[in-house]
Amino acid sequence: MKTLLEAIREQRIAPEEGVEYLRKLPFEDIGFAKLDHHRSLRHGMPEVIYAAGKSPEETAEIFARMAAHGGNVLATRATQEHADAVMATTPSAEYNQRARTVALVRDATERGKGTIAILCAGTSDLPVAEEAAVTARVMGNRIELAYDIGVAGLHRLVAQCELLSTARVFIVCAGMEGALPSVVAGLVGAPVIAVPTSVGYGASFQGVTALLAMMNSCSPNVTVVNIDNGFGAAYFASMINRL
Repeated sequence: MKTLLEAIREQRIAPEEGVEYLRKLPFEDIGFAKLDHHRSLRHGMPEVIYAAGKSPEETAEIFARMAAHGGNVLATRATQEHADAVMATTPSAEYNQRARTVALVRDATERGKGTIAILCAGTSDLPVAEEAAVTARVMGNRIELAYDIGVAGLHRLVAQCELLSTARVFIVCAGMEGALPSVVAGLVGAPVIAVPTSVGYGASFQGVTALLAMMNSCSPNVTVVNIDNGFGAAYFASMINRL
């Protein structure tokens, strides 16, 4: 808003253009969606496009309109078809196939006060961890990754002693029995955001076992997001890291 008013005062844009811009606040109605351009003013971070359930064309239009508004843009749970449609209208966007994200980063300013550490128990948890990593970067954080350090080989976790002692917030992704967040939380004096993943054999119940284990953690510095919700973990971690 301040930028807009300064642009009008300095006659870089006409008052009529400013009025047109204001019509899109607090949201822009494009018929099939209402784009919350005020989200970044309220939260300090932009609205994110959840591509699942949207057609590639719808996702591309939303992405392009958000890109035209300025700032970083992120779409999650995007298929290759979503990505192709987005990059046809916004060529500078990048698709991460493993994370299923499409991101446009035009502002790489680090707004977090420290490092967000993203840990995952096994390589099967990588898609969720990568979603968290992309989201955290788009939201202006410095991140460090440590993969395949699950409780089946605790020496691999202990080897991350420097990261464990310096990170400001931890995102810990694990499937199977979901034990890793509790172990990490017992070693660090920082918030741990646990992400259960839908990885494991039958009795893991597509992540429900890990979810319940994490919710019943005896470590008081653990909080839990939903199954496979790397995005939600990174968004919350970003808010903590800005405090």
